[in-house]
Amino acid sequence: MTGPSSGVNEAISQAAKLIKKSHRTVVLTGAGISTPSGIPDFRSPGKGLWTRSDPMEVASLTAFRHNPEQFYAWFHPLAVQIYTAQPNPAHIALARLQAAGFITTIITQNIDGLHSRAGSENVVEVHGTLSTLTCTSCYQQVLSDTVLDEYIDNCTVPHCPICGSVLKPDVILYEEQLPLKTWAKAEQATRDCELMLVAGTSLEVMPSARLPVDALDHGAHLVILNNATTFMDVRADVVIQGDVAETLPLIADQVINS
Repeated sequence: MTGPSSGVNEAISQAAKLIKKSHRTVVLTGAGISTPSGIPDFRSPGKGLWTRSDPMEVASLTAFRHNPEQFYAWFHPLAVQIYTAQPNPAHIALARLQAAGFITTIITQNIDGLHSRAGSENVVEVHGTLSTLTCTSCYQQVLSDTVLDEYIDNCTVPHCPICGSVLKPDVILYEEQLPLKTWAKAEQATRDCELMLVAGTSLEVMPSARLPVDALDHGAHLVILNNATTFMDVRADVVIQGDVAETLPLIADQVINS
């Protein structure tokens, strides 16, 4: 296996220098950081989940309210993949950087919990989490560990242990607003950062896609690691196209060991 090209090596070194220089680095991650763990993304041509399903029919709040059984049947393969996935080298590299004091906050669009499982802290999950579910009737919040095993094994719809009504995963469906306090935390971290590191997101989903713009507007530097171009590449200090599970560990090694 060949290593990175000279141009990529130079970009990795530039990214590492910016991280070492920054006192407040915030990371924004998307589906591309979890695809190496076997979790599919939503928008990749030919492979993304939305190339096979209409999100408004299976993953909107209206669809869930009218037919939760259909939602849970559609969601089951993805839930199994999330349930069995393990953090990959990209998640671990960010956890290493954070433990060494080089990252303050990780803002993620992912619901898989892999950042936390890799050891990261102060993870802001702007699209919600699969770690809890909330009753659609009495609003009791339930830890997923107590109800998801049966759903994973048998595809049975989870029900509230208090009143028996259907439980909804605490993930943000289409037609739902982002959680207000969580989004406010993401915005504050963005305004305060000296460097934003974007990893594994095409920056196509609003409002998260505007966070790098806000970071630049407040004087921050920007590093983008993704397998495809983004609309912010032209404004970034460093852009590295490739597998983040390969590039992030190389960056972390240079930051921590040099």
